[in-house]
Amino acid sequence: MLKRILIILFLIAASGVNPGIGAKNHAAGPEQPTRILVIFDASQSMYARWQTDTRINIARNILNELLDSLQSIDNVQVALRVFGHQKRYPPQDCDDTKLEVPFRENNISRIRNRLRTITPRGTTPIAASLEEAANDFPPCEDCRNIVVLITDGIEECGGDPCEASRRLQQKGIVLRPFVIGIGRDFREEFECVGHYFDGSSESEFEASLNIIISQIISSTTSQVNLLDVYGNPSESNVPITFYDHHTGKIKQNFVHTLNHRGLPDTLYFLDPVVTYDMVVHSTPQVRVNGIELVSGTHNIIAADAGRGTLRIKTDGPSPVNHQIIVREKGSMETLRVQSLNQSLKYLTGNYDLEVLSIPKIHIKDVEVKHNHETVVEISQPGIAVIRLPGTGYATILHNKDGELIPVHTLQENIINQTLYLQPGNYRLVYRSRVSSNTAFSVDRPFVIKPGASITVSVN
Repeated sequence: MLKRILIILFLIAASGVNPGIGAKNHAAGPEQPTRILVIFDASQSMYARWQTDTRINIARNILNELLDSLQSIDNVQVALRVFGHQKRYPPQDCDDTKLEVPFRENNISRIRNRLRTITPRGTTPIAASLEEAANDFPPCEDCRNIVVLITDGIEECGGDPCEASRRLQQKGIVLRPFVIGIGRDFREEFECVGHYFDGSSESEFEASLNIIISQIISSTTSQVNLLDVYGNPSESNVPITFYDHHTGKIKQNFVHTLNHRGLPDTLYFLDPVVTYDMVVHSTPQVRVNGIELVSGTHNIIAADAGRGTLRIKTDGPSPVNHQIIVREKGSMETLRVQSLNQSLKYLTGNYDLEVLSIPKIHIKDVEVKHNHETVVEISQPGIAVIRLPGTGYATILHNKDGELIPVHTLQENIINQTLYLQPGNYRLVYRSRVSSNTAFSVDRPFVIKPGASITVSVN
């Protein structure tokens, strides 16, 4: 089967590394140490012709151009791994992969010299080479690790490059790769490995490499616009998390800020080689998936996050601080538990409230408007002082439209209890623990008024 040259660029950052790029230009280089491992295909099929020359010569030329562009850049190291060059095919040797030039300062000339002496011989163990690449980077807590794989074909040893890529990403070694396919569309085979670029000619292939170098080196800034209902970036002061879109790992946490001019602050720590998912920790949360940044420019990431304020209060002084469960309209999932008289921000929309009073109060379809405080008022509770002749079994029943509903069960071993109840009609039903006759049950009605206290005694 005819093969084609493709480059799979794995842009990787070690676990816990800040992925920011602070380069001002190519000559200055990235602020973080950047290490690029080139994995070069020297399998037998690299001798085949493609366009102006053999595949091996085209690959060498393109790689030399890449090395030339990197040689003058500060803070960048390069290494070379080769596969398919040690054993002839047939027979097939799927362990034919070797780190030829390890990472070292100023070693690009060594890589060029080694490339000139490589002779294509064997097969194409792509997955095995990717797995071995994880061991080619010396320990470094603050390095951006990048892998460039140049090959003229797909996996020939039964390995799974897609799974190898996933494992490296999940371990925090590798970020989402870039894939450049030459000759025909290779998207189906390699889209699961990384970002795919179609380079059907040498010029398009070279242009794709320039894009990749720009991704590695160029300075990139971003800002997050939290839009109000009018589309203005006026919302702020809310936590935001950026996740790796493909692995789900947390990449950055910060609190959104407006600068002294009232504009969203500029972010310098987002890496254009990463595809992000962003979660704005508003109530409810806002999620934006699949964010791809453009290197060398200022990126604007927008999210609809217009908010208003919600406050629940009583119509008079309250001796108890009720908790209120807030849910989105029609949902049973709790968004937040809010205290009485507390003002909290919510996205504009409609909400259902459950006040954890006795009895509970359910308030449906409360609208929170943009830049407005919605105030919900509930009745001031009253106080019921319950006095029992002895320990026993006592329950408070609420008379709601002629139906008795249990709202509180008193503790069996306590004879005097104080309860805060919402205004309404109630009944205390009690039987002593020592009584074995239903006839000794007591049914005592009472009324709770707002802010008033009543003693309910059982003789």
